[in-house]
Amino acid sequence: MPVPLTRSTRRRLVGAVTTVLAVTLGATALTAPVYAASVSGGALVANATTATDPIAYPKSSRLVGAGVAGFLTTSNAGITTFRRYSDGTGQAYDGAVYLRSTPTTDFLVFRGAYGITQRNLATNGSLEVPVGSLTGDAKWAGAAGDAVFTTIVTEAGTVLRKHVDEAPTVTVTGLPADAASVMVTPATPAHAKVTFTQNGLGKWGLLDLATGVLTPGATGIGAQAVSATHTAWSTGSATDQGPRVFVADRSTGTVQEAPVPPVPSLGNLQVGLVGDWVLYGQKGGMDFVQPSVHHAITAYNVTTKATMKVLDHAYEFTSAPDGSLYARGGLVGRGEGMYRIAATGGEPLKAELVAATGEPTEVVVTDSTVPPAVLDLDQVDGFTFRWTLSRQVRNPKLTVRHVRTGKTHDLTVVPSSSTPALAWVGNNWDEDVPNGDYTWELTGEPVNGIGPAVTAGGTFKVVRKAQPHDFNDNGSPDLLSRDSAGRLWRTDLFYRPIDEWRGINEAGARTYLGSGWGVYDRIEAADNLGGTPVGDLLARDKSGVLWLYQGKGTGDFAARAQVGGGWQVYDKITSGSDLTNDGRVDALATDRSGVLWLYTGTGNATKPFLPRKKLGTGWGIYNDITAVGNIAGGTAGDVVARDKDGALWLYLGKGDGSFAPRTKIGSGWNAFRPLIAAGDADGDGRPDLMGLGASYQTPKLYKSTGDWKVPFRTGEVMYLEQVNANTSDLVF
Repeated sequence: MPVPLTRSTRRRLVGAVTTVLAVTLGATALTAPVYAASVSGGALVANATTATDPIAYPKSSRLVGAGVAGFLTTSNAGITTFRRYSDGTGQAYDGAVYLRSTPTTDFLVFRGAYGITQRNLATNGSLEVPVGSLTGDAKWAGAAGDAVFTTIVTEAGTVLRKHVDEAPTVTVTGLPADAASVMVTPATPAHAKVTFTQNGLGKWGLLDLATGVLTPGATGIGAQAVSATHTAWSTGSATDQGPRVFVADRSTGTVQEAPVPPVPSLGNLQVGLVGDWVLYGQKGGMDFVQPSVHHAITAYNVTTKATMKVLDHAYEFTSAPDGSLYARGGLVGRGEGMYRIAATGGEPLKAELVAATGEPTEVVVTDSTVPPAVLDLDQVDGFTFRWTLSRQVRNPKLTVRHVRTGKTHDLTVVPSSSTPALAWVGNNWDEDVPNGDYTWELTGEPVNGIGPAVTAGGTFKVVRKAQPHDFNDNGSPDLLSRDSAGRLWRTDLFYRPIDEWRGINEAGARTYLGSGWGVYDRIEAADNLGGTPVGDLLARDKSGVLWLYQGKGTGDFAARAQVGGGWQVYDKITSGSDLTNDGRVDALATDRSGVLWLYTGTGNATKPFLPRKKLGTGWGIYNDITAVGNIAGGTAGDVVARDKDGALWLYLGKGDGSFAPRTKIGSGWNAFRPLIAAGDADGDGRPDLMGLGASYQTPKLYKSTGDWKVPFRTGEVMYLEQVNANTSDLVF
C-alpha cells in the first residue's frame, strides 16, 4: 500500500520552512532577503528587460535555471545562488536547490534527505513534501511549474505524483508501471518533461501540468527541447557522420531536420527552442581541446529555413517561462556571461547580454612583459617577452623586425603547460641585432578555434655604447680582412661560446664588402673619427696619401675622402683610443726612426686630425702597436706594444696624450700576426684584445680585467672560419 502524503496548512508550513532553511543553508546563507521585487496582483513583475547594463555574473558558475525575475547559478564549490535580473543581488544556499516557474511566479525548491520544501518567492508561502529512503517511502522525482513530484513504488508498479500547494495530490497517468529512474523537469509553462528508463532503454514524455496526463515522446534521442509549438532533439555521436538535429511540429507531427554540418563532433549537441527557431551547438566552453564547426550556437528557422549564428559558444541552455532561452556562453566582441535569446516577431534572433563575467570570449593578452621603449643592451642582458593570456593558444609566433634594415626574426615562443601564458627569453636571437628601432608582433591561434587569433605588438629601440670595431651597428666588434686579390671582408666577432669548458668561441661568417682594396699598403680600423656613431677606416695608398672611409652602420663604408699626404714616412699606424680625454678618438704613428707621433682627433670628417705632436722616441723596438682603449680603468685610452722578442708592454694613457712608463704584461705574443683592438667583445663594458695566429696558430680573444697589473685574462680560442686559413690576408 502507498504511504499517504500529508499536506500541512500554510500556517504550519511557514514555521517548517524556517527550520528547513536553517538546516540547509548553513554558514553560507547571505543576509540579503531572498527576493524583494515588486508584487502586482500576487505575481512577480519581471524586470530583466529594464536593465540598461549587464549585471555581474559569477565566473566559473553554471547556469541552472532562469525564471520570471531571477536566475539560479551553481559554483564549483556546490554553492547555489538565486540572483535578480535587476541588480544581480540575491541569496546563496548549500545543498540541492532548484528554480521553477510559472508564467508569473518563481519558486525555489530545496531538496533535503527527509523533505522537499518549495518556497513561493512572490508570496513567501511554502509547501513541504516529506520523502524518505526506506522501501515504500516517497522519493524525489523533480519539480516543474508550481508543482513538486515524487514517486512511490507500489505493488502495481511505479507511481508518479504531483504536489501543489492548496491542491490535492494528483497521480500522473500514462507512466508505465515498470518505469524506473523517473525525473521531472520543466518543458513549457504548461508542460513538464518526464524522462525514465523502461527495460533498460531511455525514454521520455510530455506531462500536461493541468491534467496530469503523460504523453510518450520519441525514443532513442539525445538532448531534447520543448516549446509551446515544437519539440527538438539531437542524435548521433562523436564519430561516424556527426550529430543530427530534428524538429517536430507539435500540432501536425511534421518532422524536419536542421542543417547541422555532417562532420564528426566532440559529442552530442545541446538543443533549444525559441519561437520558430531551433538552436543547437556543442555543449561546453573554453575547455574545448580542438576547433569544431559545432562550437558556435546556430539557430535554424523551421518556417523560413534561414540560419544564423547566435553565440560563439555556450556551456548550457535553460528555458525561461516567457518562451525565451538563456545561455551561459560568449560572443566575440561582447564577452562571457549569460545571454537572453528571444524571438522578435519574425526578425533574426537577438542575443542580449544580461549578466557579464567581465571575461572576453576571444583570446586576449591580460598581462605582458616586453622590452621597454629604449633597451640599452649594455645594461640589460638580452630580451624578454612574456604574455599572460585569457586562455591557451597554439602555433604562437613572435616576429621582431629591425626597421632600418627590414630584417625580421621569427622567434619561437614557448606556451606554458599549466597556465595560458607565452614566453621568449634570450640574450640575442643571432649575431645580427643592430642598434635602432624595432617592431614586434605576437600571434597565436585559440586552441578551440573560438574567435580570431590573438595579436599584440609594439616598438622598442636598441641602443649601446659605440664600439671602435663595430661597423654594422649591432654592438659587437667586427674583424676586417683583405685577401691577396684585394677583396675586403668583414667578420662579426659576436661573442658566442660554443665550448665553455674549453673556452672556444665562434664568430659569424665573413661578409664580402668589395674589391680594389689592393691599392693600399696600410689599412687601420680607426673607431669614430668623422662624427658618425659607428667606426671608420683609415687607408694609406702606396704614394702616402691617407684616406678616410666613414662607416655607415650597415657593415660597409661611404666613399673615401682624402685627409692628408706624406704618411709614407710611418711604418706603424693605430687609432681607436681617446688619448687626450676630450671625448674624441686620436691616432698614433711611428716613423722609421722610432719617433712616436700623436694626431689629436677633431671629430670632423673633412679634417679629422690636428697637426701632429711628437710624444717620444725609441718606439722602433716594437713591431706592433695597438690603441686598445681604456682597458685599465684610468683617465684615458691605453696602448699595448709588442717588441721583436714577443714581449707585450702596456702604456697607460695619462689623459694629455702622453703615457706612464711602460709595464711588461706578458710574453710569447709573437705567436700572433697583428694584435687587434677588438672593442668590448664579451659585453662586460671593457675593451678586449685579439691575437690573430701566425702560421696557422689559433686566434685567441683576451678579455680585459680592468686591472692594469694583470690587464687580460687567459686567451680564449676563437674560430674565424676562412680567416683562420688565409694567413696571407691583411687583418685589421
